[in-house]
Amino acid sequence: MTRLLSFIYGLVCYLAFFATFLYLIGFVGNVAVPKSIDTGSSTPLALAILIDLALVALFGIQHSVMARPGFKSWWTRWIPPTIERSTYVLLASLTLILLFALWMPMTREVWRVSPSFAAQVLWVLFALGWVLVLASTVLINHFDLFGLRQVYLNLKNKTYTQIGFRIPLFYRVVRHPLLLGFLIAFWATPRMTTGHLLFTLAMTTYILIAVHYEERDLVATFGERYRQYQQRVSMLIPFLTHQKHFGDKSSRPTLHSH
Repeated sequence: MTRLLSFIYGLVCYLAFFATFLYLIGFVGNVAVPKSIDTGSSTPLALAILIDLALVALFGIQHSVMARPGFKSWWTRWIPPTIERSTYVLLASLTLILLFALWMPMTREVWRVSPSFAAQVLWVLFALGWVLVLASTVLINHFDLFGLRQVYLNLKNKTYTQIGFRIPLFYRVVRHPLLLGFLIAFWATPRMTTGHLLFTLAMTTYILIAVHYEERDLVATFGERYRQYQQRVSMLIPFLTHQKHFGDKSSRPTLHSH
């Protein structure tokens, strides 16, 4: 019964993540959602900036601190390892939902791309960014990344094994295609408002900070093998291999690590 309950819990957490991920696409793109990055009641500019930055910071702290090995070692004294990943995913989803609900729009335009063809190109890039995010998770084992593999193996009474170091497809071009996908999706818009720009700048800053700790942890896990990978493959910008010294770094880029 405990194994079944753990599996149901993991499945619910996964579904919460997937719904939140889909809403994030609509939120950033101002499409098909009731409240997007540019909709909602107006707020004094200074207060809006303060609230929005606090929301991004809350997401960043939760997403990065809980992904660190030291925190995991402490946390799993109370949280069963089988559902640790699922619980992390659930809390990450809840912080994003809070961001959606409390986000204060700032709708003054920074730029608007008027030619129809140029706007369409940006929408294509926006879509490709999200496709790259999702495809990158699949390449490194989507269900392990979001906790389903752990609870499924537990349900079958099988021992969990770590996903080994691999360099599939996009990971041969950049070490963190998942994060590159987010950056593309956040920046590619034909209409950039001050609120959207604040969100994009804050999330870009968070990504650049988080990837430093991600790589440091992964070099500790994979050692020289990943150091060699750093020398061959750039971190975020394709073919720009000098990015390898953003910090002491390591292994495959994953959403759950940030």
